[in-house]
Amino acid sequence: MATSPATKPSLKDSGHVAHTKDADVLGLPGTMPRPIKVVLLGAGSGFTPRLCSDIIQTPNHAGGEIVLVDIDAGRLKPMQAIVAQVAAAAGGAPWTVSGSTDRRTVMAGADYLICCIEVSGLGCVRFDNDIPAKYGVDQCIGDTVGPGGLFKGLRTIPAFLDILKDAERLCPGALVLNYTNPMSMMCLAAARSTTLPVVGLCHSVQGTSKLMAKRAGIPYEEMEWECAGINHLAWLTRLAHKGRDLYPDLMAKARADLAGTPGDPEDAADLVRKDMMLHFGAFITESSGHLSEYLPYYRKRKDLIAKYCRARYDGESSFYANNWPGWRADADRKRGEMVAGKEPIGWARSHEYAAFIIEAREKNSPFTFHGNVLNRWQGGGPLISNLPHDGVVEVKTLVDRNGLQPVVYGRLPPQMAAICAANMAVYDLAAEAAIRRSTEAAIHALTLDPLTAACCSPAEIRDMTLEMFAAEKEFLPGFR
Repeated sequence: MATSPATKPSLKDSGHVAHTKDADVLGLPGTMPRPIKVVLLGAGSGFTPRLCSDIIQTPNHAGGEIVLVDIDAGRLKPMQAIVAQVAAAAGGAPWTVSGSTDRRTVMAGADYLICCIEVSGLGCVRFDNDIPAKYGVDQCIGDTVGPGGLFKGLRTIPAFLDILKDAERLCPGALVLNYTNPMSMMCLAAARSTTLPVVGLCHSVQGTSKLMAKRAGIPYEEMEWECAGINHLAWLTRLAHKGRDLYPDLMAKARADLAGTPGDPEDAADLVRKDMMLHFGAFITESSGHLSEYLPYYRKRKDLIAKYCRARYDGESSFYANNWPGWRADADRKRGEMVAGKEPIGWARSHEYAAFIIEAREKNSPFTFHGNVLNRWQGGGPLISNLPHDGVVEVKTLVDRNGLQPVVYGRLPPQMAAICAANMAVYDLAAEAAIRRSTEAAIHALTLDPLTAACCSPAEIRDMTLEMFAAEKEFLPGFR
């Protein structure tokens, strides 16, 4: 992953946005000096309407091109119509909106590539969930880690690397913004395969930091905080308000919630994250459902699932596999109603990072965010010193005209680093499996997965992995 040099020593500011109190509403100062070309790959994604709307709403923009790409023409057409309506209603400098099912015909000269692709999800979502369940591996989401995350990576990473190879030839100056999961595997494989600057973007850091301000009862813009780790497993290592540590009160509330005496019905949720905070010392950035899959503690027995996991994203078994196909169908139906004028089109600017990154780079106005980047800075040292130096971490990152400049964090508390490192070992082998099309590397990756290893013996993991390969054979070309 080619990035601009990391900033050293560590930047310390009071939140993920250094220049403004509310990145959800305000744009960066200045005027964009030129029209830009943005190519969004995987235009059928649920991210597309808001990401494009965010870009179009950039203050003082110079307009340009938004090109939507999707191999499914049936999903591409309504999305193109929706984004075109957003652009037409916005006023200001013009945006042209076009679409294509062939990326190679439209990528030339792109300034920004936004990746939101989904590879064979409908064909494999039940395999990803149900085969592991036979072996005792219970998943809630199963798309970033564990058996489901591994196989999603094995399907998706080769397609992503093909895109990057085309981009090196057609738009070598492009900045690549990846939203596709499994985030850490995708970014690590890119780091080992391309010269293009690639950063992985998620919304868990900004979402969780706002959640903690709400739970602490303080204005978000007044909260002082630091965060570092890996995607879906970054630790809010500092939470303070006017110099006062917020953790003692938050931990007292968590103890009451886990004891079954919450002060508010909403406090009865998110028990995995609260329990991890009490035992490891800091709150983690992803929902309890996702997080429970990164750990060996909470999903290995039915009694533990009943104790710590709740409905939906809070840990429900098979939640994603049971619901994602329906969500996708509902999204397609709603988009058809938007095009037909039966549903309103238009959104406020969101807290997703992509548009703010583009704006900061074009206006040369520094913006800080938390991104997934290779764990190194210009001098060759790591951003997080006690995590693997050749892995991908999620850290504060500065962007301006000079590109991406990850900020050195330093040393995570060792117990937190150990949890991250256990998952990074899986990503290391998963990326190699996808790059080399190696079945054996994939088996080794899953053998090291914390939850899978807590539930299965190595022989069972091998059998499970081979059964998943057999079931998904048509979606995994080239694997030996």
